[in-house]
Amino acid sequence: MSTGDVLYEGKAKIIYKTDAPDILLAQYKDDATAFNAQKRGTITNKGRINCAIATHLFKVLEAAGVATHFIDQPAPDQMRVRTVKIIPLEVVVRNIAAGSLCQQTGLDLGRPLAQPLVDYYYKDDALGDPLLTPDRIFLLSLATPERLAQLNQLALRINQILIAFFQNCGITLVDFKLEFGITADQQLLLADEISPDTCRLWDNSEPDPDRRVMDKDRFRRDLGEVDTAYTRVMERVLGQNTSAP
Repeated sequence: MSTGDVLYEGKAKIIYKTDAPDILLAQYKDDATAFNAQKRGTITNKGRINCAIATHLFKVLEAAGVATHFIDQPAPDQMRVRTVKIIPLEVVVRNIAAGSLCQQTGLDLGRPLAQPLVDYYYKDDALGDPLLTPDRIFLLSLATPERLAQLNQLALRINQILIAFFQNCGITLVDFKLEFGITADQQLLLADEISPDTCRLWDNSEPDPDRRVMDKDRFRRDLGEVDTAYTRVMERVLGQNTSAP
């Protein structure tokens, strides 16, 4: 299958057309951004690492019955995916208080939540990706009540699967971001990626609050050893069978 023109270039990936209209090629980049791209840098081998992690986790989710846009991984930093129209909502699932949740509520970092919290953010860089209430989502016609309920249910299901999987890796899934898309035949698919770029991951064997960080917070907070942390996540993830619970 040949690769065509660039359809879109984002912060973490370049999306290419292919000779099949229902298939796209995602090229994962080593570029790193934070704070709505106000901070920029490069993480060595990030493209290959994140592509490997995302591929493995998509396979885990597919094995558990979650439909995704993943097709295959033709190269270490490339993923073939189904063409979808992305729903302009970032669905964030939180299990432990961290990041903006602490900043906006005053909750202590590391406080376990009584039940997972699902937040919705408007995918609009110009507006700074604001947090939206369901009523604002409906006002902007970003999703119907039925679609939002479906997204919420799917996000919580994915959370259950990933919590168990990462626990087997010796990693705590603090929170993570999901994106979903709609195919031409109106099928809802999990899209984008799941990786240390989109998850907060803490090493269960490390009590130190800085050393335990295994995700992009190392880049955001200038903790150093970002590529080492990403590599450790990849090694642990790839060490688990894709049929793991």
